[in-house]
Parts: sequence; structure tokens; C-alpha cells
Amino acid sequence: MPNQPLLSNYQFLARRGAALALSLLALSSLCPGVARADRIEQLCDIRGVRPNQLIGYGLIVGLNGTGDRGQARFTVQSTAAMLRRLGATIAPDAIQTKNAAAVMVTATLPAYGSPGSQLDVTVSSLGNARSLEGGTLLQTPLLGADRTVYAVAQGAVIVGGFAASQGGSSVRQNTTTVGRVPAGAIVERRAPTPKLGGAQLTLQLRDPSFITAHRVAEAINDHLQSKAARALDGGTVRVEVPKAMREQPVALVSELQVLEVEPAVPTRVVIDERTGTIVLGAGVRVREAAIAQGGLSVEITRTPRVSQPAPLSRGGTTEVVEEQQIKAEVRPGAIHHMGESASLAEVVAALNALGAAPRNLIAILQGLRSAGALRAEVVVQ
Repeated sequence: MPNQPLLSNYQFLARRGAALALSLLALSSLCPGVARADRIEQLCDIRGVRPNQLIGYGLIVGLNGTGDRGQARFTVQSTAAMLRRLGATIAPDAIQTKNAAAVMVTATLPAYGSPGSQLDVTVSSLGNARSLEGGTLLQTPLLGADRTVYAVAQGAVIVGGFAASQGGSSVRQNTTTVGRVPAGAIVERRAPTPKLGGAQLTLQLRDPSFITAHRVAEAINDHLQSKAARALDGGTVRVEVPKAMREQPVALVSELQVLEVEPAVPTRVVIDERTGTIVLGAGVRVREAAIAQGGLSVEITRTPRVSQPAPLSRGGTTEVVEEQQIKAEVRPGAIHHMGESASLAEVVAALNALGAAPRNLIAILQGLRSAGALRAEVVVQ
């Protein structure tokens, strides 16, 4: 088998990912003058009207020998307790749980979820199960933060991947220890949600911004033809409900939510150093600068060798050892001139002209920010 440098696949994927991100941003900036307005329902939530997270502990059965094994004693204890409730008393030591797995079950209860409505649930392996494929989730109570049961989940598990192994070889795609049960939970209790109505209505911005809050208040005032809305801060807009609409709060909310507002988008450059991905937001600008960039690459090659004892020797054994070869290369750097860029498309074109790898682009963007030449906030993840 030919020797391959370590991390070559990672570097290839990182390079392709960064190039794709920059290309998409260039296409999206071809029409920079077009205003992008969003509905108020996409920008704001009504205070008090919120979803609630649910969680539960359950068992998945019917696995084809891919369930919990060995140290997962809680699966054995849970199986014994479940059988005891169903009328079968079996000692935990007599239970084999290769076809069962303990899971944590999570779901989100919407604000106005009524008893009888159905929810999608996510199941995640808690023990050492290899796969949840083909399993069935047994009836599991789902509790809220107040330890009250709001829903009950049960059903067949769908896994978005597969894993197979034979004779020491294995193949795996995506994650097989996390799955979903579509419409697998039935709501049993409605979450406490304040009723709409009264003299005031408070809107909370999902992304706080003084500019967006002011624009939301202006849009509401223009629609109601009054000074009913007022931005209290960058994240809150209070609306004085007209007397004629206090008996119809749903109608008022539906009218306000469809109003369109152009939000203030922060100017950011998001860098993910784990994957080498760079995302440039709209409004990113670059002042004139000069850049010199080079690079140090280290290539490690591992070659397996078979070491055998000398003929007629005693006590020697055949061993497989690895020989490592390390090669370091410093690429020469050149000074590149970047003119001042007035649009995102020009910034992307200037960065692509450098011909730098994603890792070098990350260092270049951070250096431009430190030098004051990058007009954007740099967020490193």
C-alpha cells in the first residue's frame, strides 16, 4: 500500500470548503444595493411566548446485537425494572442486553402545544451501544424543567447512517448512536404560557440591535398610525395595544408579524480553525495593505516494517515496527499589495488572488484586523 502524508485529506477538504465559502459569498454580493427586509416574526419573539425543552430516560429494544454491553449496568437495571412493572420478575444478572440500549430522549414543546398534538423526538445513546438502527423506543415520559411530565414518547427509531464490520474491516457513515422518532411523542399537558391580551405587548429581538429595534418600532407606528410602539433598548420593543384591538390580540399580533423591516446586520468575519472554514459577512471592507505570506509544511510518512530475529536465535519474536520519515519545507513568501476594497466581491477577489491556503488566510485576516485594515469584527470559533 503506498505511503500517504498524514492530514492530506483534511487539508484537501479544508481548502475546498474555504474556496466554496468564498465563492458563494462572491455570488451573493453581486447585487449589493438590494435591501433585504425580513418580517417582524423572523426578528422578534413575543415575551412569554416561548418553547420548552423536554427530556427523558428510556430504553430502545430490538437492536441486532448492537446494544449496550459490559460496563453499561444501568441498562441491565432499567431492563429489569421495566420487566418488573410488566409482571415479569427477573434477576438483573440473568439479563443480556445486547439487543437493548439506554438512551436520553429530548424534544421541544412549542408554546401552544395542546394535549394530543405530536412532537418529533431525538434519542441519543447513553451507554456503549454501537448502533441504534432498527430499534424501537419504549414508552418514555418526557419532563420539563419543573419535573412535570408534559409528553410521552414511543416509536420506531430512524438513524441517518449505517455501520458494518466483518473480519477486522469496517465501514461507517454518519452517526449511528443518535436517531429520531418522527411524531413519536404525544403531548399530555400544555405548558404554562401567558395569554395574549391587556394594554401592552412586548417584543424581544432575537439578535439585539439598537438600529433594528428602532426600525421595528417605526414600522409598527407607521402601520398603526400612532406612537404606540417604543424601543426600550436594543432588544425590547413595547407596544401599547389600541383599545379597539384589546379584545382581539391574535389579530393584532398577526398584523404586526407580517410587517417587513430591514435588520441591521453586523459586519463579521467568522473563522472556524478546526475545519479551516472562513465566512465573510456582508459589509466587510478592506483598506489598502501590503501582505507577505509564506508557509512551513511538515510531512510525516509512516512505513510498516517486519522485524524478525536472527536465524537459530532463541527467545526472539517477529514484530511489526513503523519507520517514520519527517520532511520539513519552507515555502518562500512574497509581498502582495491589496488595494482598498469597496464591496464584498472585491474583498473575495483580492483574497483569492493571494493564492493562500485556508490556514494562511486565517492568519492573514487576523493580521489585517490587528493592523486596522479590516473593517469587520473577527469571530474565532
